[in-house]
Amino acid sequence: MATTTVKSSSQGAVGETAKSVFGSRNARELEACCAFPTDLGAMALSWRDNLVTRISIGHRSEAAALAALSSQNAEPTRNPPVFVQELVQRLQSYAAGDNTVSFADVPLELSHLSPFQRKVVDRCRRIAAGDTRTYGKIADLAGFPGAARAVGSVMSSNRYPIVIPCHRVVGSSGSLGGFSAPQGISLKQRMLALEGVAIKSTSRSRKPK
Repeated sequence: MATTTVKSSSQGAVGETAKSVFGSRNARELEACCAFPTDLGAMALSWRDNLVTRISIGHRSEAAALAALSSQNAEPTRNPPVFVQELVQRLQSYAAGDNTVSFADVPLELSHLSPFQRKVVDRCRRIAAGDTRTYGKIADLAGFPGAARAVGSVMSSNRYPIVIPCHRVVGSSGSLGGFSAPQGISLKQRMLALEGVAIKSTSRSRKPK
């Protein structure tokens, strides 16, 4: 059964284990963050106001998951807001194999994306659990036929794995393509297997198609 805890599985809370990593920040620029255990490895997420700003997945420890957020402004907390607690619970449920979990309503900070990237992300978010799309198909649906490699670039820089399900975007031959999480292709394969997707090959495609 999934739990909404955001405390570290090692001694002390997340706020205590990772303060040395992030330190004190200017309150005006403050992001908060937390880490938590899942069946797919340790995850962490950060947020500012009512928007999620980054998610990291598949780590060996919560400290590593926090460090991977790539934010110098995120301050660990043991008291996240309700929407974060709910997202933590959903991520834990998904990792435990619950394919009914939806992330469609998760509010994301997307100001760093170009109009093209936003269209790609929007199409990616529409891929349901148990389904896949090729890089080329996402390009077509976004209105940019022939831009498979550009779609691959957007997917490789995805700040919100699982919520923006880039693991559901695969090569034209059915191969997995790439995956930038710590466990790499093996984690992508495992996530797709949780969703009941049969994968032809575990090899990495040289070019998205």
